Amino acid sequence: MGTEGIVDAKSRAATRSKRIPGGRNGRRMLAIALVDRTGSGLWAAVSVLYLTYVSGLSLAQVGTLAAVSGAVGIAGSPLGGRIADRFPITRVLTAFQLVRALASLALLTTDNYALLVACSAVSTLGDRAANVLTKLYATRVAGPDRVRYQALNRTVANAGWALGGLGAAAALALGTTSAYRWLLVGDAASFLATALLTLRCGEPPSPARTVATSKDVGPAIRPANPWRDRTYLAYVVTETVLSLHDAVFRIGLSLWIAHSGHAPNGLVAVLLVLNSVMVVAFQVPLARLGTTTAAARGLLVPLAAAFALGGLTMALSADGGAFRATVFITASAIAFTLAEMLQATVSWELSVALAPDTSQGAYLGVHGLAQSAQRSLGPLAVTAAIAGGPVGWTTFGAAIAVTCVVQHRLVRDRLHRAPLSVPPVTVSEH
Repeated sequence: MGTEGIVDAKSRAATRSKRIPGGRNGRRMLAIALVDRTGSGLWAAVSVLYLTYVSGLSLAQVGTLAAVSGAVGIAGSPLGGRIADRFPITRVLTAFQLVRALASLALLTTDNYALLVACSAVSTLGDRAANVLTKLYATRVAGPDRVRYQALNRTVANAGWALGGLGAAAALALGTTSAYRWLLVGDAASFLATALLTLRCGEPPSPARTVATSKDVGPAIRPANPWRDRTYLAYVVTETVLSLHDAVFRIGLSLWIAHSGHAPNGLVAVLLVLNSVMVVAFQVPLARLGTTTAAARGLLVPLAAAFALGGLTMALSADGGAFRATVFITASAIAFTLAEMLQATVSWELSVALAPDTSQGAYLGVHGLAQSAQRSLGPLAVTAAIAGGPVGWTTFGAAIAVTCVVQHRLVRDRLHRAPLSVPPVTVSEH
């Protein structure tokens, strides 16, 4: 190859590297997200059926198991973040992926209720820890491009969920206990695969561990404690409210359609597909609107409008016939999906920008509590909105919109003082 050919080849390689923040490591982590979420999609679709028909649990037992698992899982985010400030993040993430794999496989070995609860709880704890560790890795490896990388990661994850759901649908068509067991095996295998892939990822620099191990910095620098940071804790509380769009899609739409009696029940599946398609198509383009801290904070204004519109259109679906209900519920699903994408973009940037460099893991771990708390409080908020009818849904959307305004003001002074939280870094590819 001549000199010009070598230059062209290098240029093409550089261009490919710029497409994915973090270069080769960024691409590997996207592959990990695809494998992880595909496995999770396999299991999520049949977990209740497995526990009911294979393990023989009653409805009350399944509900209690889910509640206990969710409660234990809350500890996963702060635990994973705290450990990642002290040890290499790739090793910590690998360990939690192996924990998830072992917990999934252990479900196959017993029908004892106490053991099933324990295995499910450990699996949920590992899942929440892995989520925050993946975000922390993106923060460190992608630097200022972290929002764009998170958008790509979320798009790939949604595609993985869809693939896993298709596989689960095929197994459900068989309807045998063996098919359910193989789906659980597939879930565990995905975690083993992600653990192996994670070991191949380069370890990004950690400001926290750099400070802790440096011999030339003089007196030891004490990492900031997020549990004593009242501004950040208040921010996490607002994040819990802004994450309620998740509860709308998990239970709100199906319950509202079932109890209102206007729209056809089959609309639920259509709207869930619509949600996934919109996220895959528009998450990355929307993320470009929030690539700076100021821009991300500015997105809280249209985010408030999206939440208010979602609640209002859901309320309007209560009156009229099937066509009117279908149109307004679909409009509401679109508005809440837009809110979901905007809130994710804002959250990726502000959660990091508000955190000190030397305590990123601990801070992001505490931030992860917002999603865990929402999983517990979200169903209550949504069922309250449904019980309140049109007024309930209007209040639901308006309350979240007001919380957007509160967060907009809450972070203003802090962000004026905060430096760029993550400078560009060079990560070893070995």
